[in-house]
Amino acid sequence: MEYNTSLPRMIIPEYGRNIQKMIDFAITVADKEERNKVARAIIDVMGQLNPHLRDVTDFKHKLWDHLFIISEFKLDVDSPYPKPTPETFQTKPELLKYPSNDIRYKHYGKTVENIIAKAKEYPEGEERNELINQIANLMKRSYLNWNRDSVNDEVIINQLTELSKGDIKAEASILRSTNAFVPRNTNTHTHRDNKKRNNNNGGKNNQGHRPHNKNNQNFKRKPF
Repeated sequence: MEYNTSLPRMIIPEYGRNIQKMIDFAITVADKEERNKVARAIIDVMGQLNPHLRDVTDFKHKLWDHLFIISEFKLDVDSPYPKPTPETFQTKPELLKYPSNDIRYKHYGKTVENIIAKAKEYPEGEERNELINQIANLMKRSYLNWNRDSVNDEVIINQLTELSKGDIKAEASILRSTNAFVPRNTNTHTHRDNKKRNNNNGGKNNQGHRPHNKNNQNFKRKPF
């Protein structure tokens, strides 16, 4: 009896040992035309093992790459796709470049800092003033999302000046009131819950209650 521990290591275990044996056999086929037929038959079998992936883009390309990988790149057949090489899978991917800049105030985020830097480039005028107005109120909204208990408009203006390195100076009067940033439907759930609670209480109080009518005390239903 054969045990997996005594058998050669499987390159891609997902396909099973039978596929690996078929590929090992294909390597031994001397005639290249016959070897191509065997390789295409193996590709069909590999595709049948994963029928749910047949509609995936480049599914066939992936199967051919796996065919060469399982054969340890020893199989010499004509592939409809460029043949991979061992170096293709040994090359490490390039490292992604992550932003290394520190954010001064986390609750404002890097986007607000970029907008402030862009606003500094605007010439003096109505457009610049309106942009500063929008930035300041955006900062106040972000501050309230971080701390809803209290907000000091002077703090927002001072931090705007700090983030702009003193190039932008504004008055606290451009900031909208705190109530403008509170959603209008804040009490909607509370009102609905109170209404539902009142209806439930009313239903319990009226449960089993029937209107009393003296004239109907001796009323008996007549049989049909």
